[in-house]
Amino acid sequence: MAIGKILLYYALTPLSDPKAVQLWQRDLCESLNLRGRILVSHHGINGTVGGSIDACKRYIRKTREYPAFRRMQFKWSEGGADDFPKLSVKVRDEIVAFGAPDEVRVDENGVIGGGVHLAPGEVNKLVEERDDVVFFDGRNAMEAQIGRFRDAIVPDVGTTHDFIAEIESGKYDDLKDKPVVTYCTGGVRCEILSSLMINRGFREVYQIDGGIVRYGEEFGNQGLWEGSLYVFDKRMHMEFGEDYKRLGHCIHCGTPTNKFEHCLNEDECRDLVLMCPDCFTDVETRHCGRDGCAAIAADFSARGIDPLATPEKK
Repeated sequence: MAIGKILLYYALTPLSDPKAVQLWQRDLCESLNLRGRILVSHHGINGTVGGSIDACKRYIRKTREYPAFRRMQFKWSEGGADDFPKLSVKVRDEIVAFGAPDEVRVDENGVIGGGVHLAPGEVNKLVEERDDVVFFDGRNAMEAQIGRFRDAIVPDVGTTHDFIAEIESGKYDDLKDKPVVTYCTGGVRCEILSSLMINRGFREVYQIDGGIVRYGEEFGNQGLWEGSLYVFDKRMHMEFGEDYKRLGHCIHCGTPTNKFEHCLNEDECRDLVLMCPDCFTDVETRHCGRDGCAAIAADFSARGIDPLATPEKK
């Protein structure tokens, strides 16, 4: 069996015909048996795909033949096509849904007016030289439950679309004169977020070049990153070595865990919550913690029904 890999990548560059890029990328991925998710817009491309090592190498080579993507960087991680349910290649107004398609401007060098890029080593150097550096999480708050930079500020956001209202709320006005280091999984969310923050009065904004993935590859668990990294595929989390810090805890019993599970009430609730294996196995505790979902779980338990054991769930 061929060894698989997952590629994480993006390029912020003007695309005059996103639809043509979408069709080309879909055909290319299908020809290589790659699966994953790719978004294309007038601002560029953002993707995560998995497949065999040889297929991934061919994908990189063919994608870089397109002039706009010739300098695009790819990050490799463990996994493969089986970590994704299917291939999805879509055209959107934004490759990251902040809800500001008309505010973001890009040229062949990336986002215009974005934060200063720092290599992982430069991040550590900045922290060593300045005592007022603030790490600002550019991901959804849920992701930070299992991993984040030490002493980072985690905005109260459920989706990327919530960020603009959050940074305009006044909660973070005291950071506007401090060095703020934004971070996210692979770097693309911070490309946009850093520019949105600068446009709203934050004066010294940085972003980690290559995101958490690149930082973790260089420093593992010996740097400023702590915990697990949430990823958007079947793995759901990854670590930079076995000596990682356990930050997440089961919502029911408090046992350390980095595994998110769906609430039992799948018809009405799609919440992902941290659950230890024991609490997820028990029907009565296989819920998100809300009263309505807890009542449904208790009813299933009382009747001896386990939804995971029904034929359609096997």
